[in-house]
Amino acid sequence: MIKVDDLIALVRAYNPRTDAALIRAAYAYAAEMHEGQIRRSGEPYFTHPVEVACLLTEQRLDDATIITALLHDTIEDTRSTFAEIERRFGTEIAEMVDGVTKLTNLELTSSETKQAENFRKLFMAMSRDLRVILVKLTDRLHNMRTIRHMAPHKQIQKAHETMEIYAPLAGRMGMQWMREELEDLCFAVINSEARTSILRRFVTLQREAGDMIRRITDDIETEMARAEIPATVMGRAKRPFSIWRKMEEKAIGFSRLSDIYGFRIIVGTEAECYRSLGVIHQRWRSVPGRFKDYISQPKSNGYRSIHTTVSGRDGKRVEVQIRTQEMHEVAERGVAAHWSYRDGVRAENPFAVDPAVWLRTMNERLEEAQDHDEFLEAVKLEMYTDQVFCFTPKGDVIKLPKGATPIDFAYAIHTRIGHRTVAAKVDGMRVPLWTRLRNGQSVEVVTAEAQTPQATWIDIATTGRAKASIRRALKAERRTGHVRLGRELARAAFAQVGKRLTDKAMETAAKALGQEGPDSLLAAIGSSEISSRTVVATLWPEVAHAPPFPDVPAESAIVGLDPKAHYDRATCCQPVPGERIVGISNKGRGVTIHAIDCPRMVEFEDQPDRWIDLHWSPGHHAPRNAVTLDLTISNAPGVLGRICTLIAEQNANISDLRFIDRKPDFFRVLIDVDVRDREHLHALIMATDTDDDVARIARHRDQVSQVAPPPPVPV
Repeated sequence: MIKVDDLIALVRAYNPRTDAALIRAAYAYAAEMHEGQIRRSGEPYFTHPVEVACLLTEQRLDDATIITALLHDTIEDTRSTFAEIERRFGTEIAEMVDGVTKLTNLELTSSETKQAENFRKLFMAMSRDLRVILVKLTDRLHNMRTIRHMAPHKQIQKAHETMEIYAPLAGRMGMQWMREELEDLCFAVINSEARTSILRRFVTLQREAGDMIRRITDDIETEMARAEIPATVMGRAKRPFSIWRKMEEKAIGFSRLSDIYGFRIIVGTEAECYRSLGVIHQRWRSVPGRFKDYISQPKSNGYRSIHTTVSGRDGKRVEVQIRTQEMHEVAERGVAAHWSYRDGVRAENPFAVDPAVWLRTMNERLEEAQDHDEFLEAVKLEMYTDQVFCFTPKGDVIKLPKGATPIDFAYAIHTRIGHRTVAAKVDGMRVPLWTRLRNGQSVEVVTAEAQTPQATWIDIATTGRAKASIRRALKAERRTGHVRLGRELARAAFAQVGKRLTDKAMETAAKALGQEGPDSLLAAIGSSEISSRTVVATLWPEVAHAPPFPDVPAESAIVGLDPKAHYDRATCCQPVPGERIVGISNKGRGVTIHAIDCPRMVEFEDQPDRWIDLHWSPGHHAPRNAVTLDLTISNAPGVLGRICTLIAEQNANISDLRFIDRKPDFFRVLIDVDVRDREHLHALIMATDTDDDVARIARHRDQVSQVAPPPPVPV
């Protein structure tokens, strides 16, 4: 275990002004608190916080972070308290130690609801002080390095948690070296046989080809010296997990894998980066499609470098990264470079991302999520994706995750543009909206004022921002329709018990049923989440305990007509029980029943003597009221049969079916069904609309009126 003087020497190497006394005091206090505690390896427990502190010195972090590392387990595992640490070491350090303790207690792989809430707490802790997550990541790195001493099932659990959460988080923060090591340590636990196999092949390759890395490094150094560009060249073989992942993605064997070696060229200036690129491409053949310029278009975590792949010695592909020393520091330490010290002062690295800006951007994306599913989706999209850079027609740069589509591009510009997107042009060519964008492409979004977001866009979009915006728009659109339908259903239910629908009644019911307000309750009724009868029973409990409504005989279905009078339901509006109705007398030929909102009613505004005030009898009506449904369905085997089955499952009989349009990819069909009442019809439409092959379903309104014209006026 490293001694306190050695730890102080490590800090003093980059920060001569370090508060050695405070570090010494923290070291002594932590050693006292952990006295007698033993790790599973048999070592004193205190070796762990000391090793975490040493790892953080490699990132040149400040005294507060180093001291937090020494104390990070004291509140959780010893008799120490927040108040005691605050008294001894100050509020800043106490709050950081408390933050690490809370992160340790989060269950980030629990059920979705709890996991989402714990992720929110994780990002809240990060937003208070990002150094807390740097300590936690380093703590996890040391634990993974010593994981072999844990029970096998615990090793698997910790490895999966690290692979799914901490490794991607380290990558998102720009600490790529830590991400790669965490992934490889997890790989050794989760799939040790595959990792061992790759390592054996490396040994065989080195035996056959010799020290390939040393030879290629010498070749690059020679070319750089010849061009008189001062440079440091480093080479390495890629880690086993990185190679295995590439083999899985490309479905190829190790022998067919080409770029298993990576080299870095570190130069003095940005101009020398581009000169070095020219030297490399002049000496070796570049591989098409394998060039990325992250200097002119940096990643959101601050990463800058030029990437190119060339055919090196013996035709072996090698990846070359070219960057300046400042860029290299950010590439190695990510956002930790923001706190790096050099010669006792905070190092001003122009490429280091301000953590406050990064977190604010991240939280804006996450706050758009409305439930835990959306939140977890946004977290994964934010942490797992790489980026591509595309241009607007005006030359503005839009940063998007890898795999993004024109839909994502449109929403990245502005939500309003996203909502109105109808088409897209990429490099001047019209492309489908599901096209995957690539680096450097110019994208033009075509919009139309009448366009609204489509449900299929959710599957096309890849960014959390686009998905959340589409879902909100669709929800708002559906909500308007549900409110309108819910109002009609509630009015009919109230009328059945002799009550009138009022705003006051709906406010009372909404409060009793835990809804935000009357509109929320009406939307719930319209979407079948709450039945209108439940609302009635909530307001008037005696109704709920009243005898059930009797079955209504056919001859008594309409109230307000002579029992012997003949009547017909109008085919133009096909009114059903539960809807407000009016009768139009046909001068001795019976009565035609219309819905009160039927467009045909305007024809009789100047004939009030023909109007008859009617309403449906309360009770259960038999399913004998024909309604025509207009459906657009996919032209695929089994679809029509499945739709008919869905209708039958709703206890509705199909009395007629006719096709009115046939296309190679869809059918339009009119289906006559017999329903009981409006609620039965609504449930039937909702159940049918859930099928993926139903593009549209609506109630069909016939244009032919059954109403007899008024008799001619005698001359």
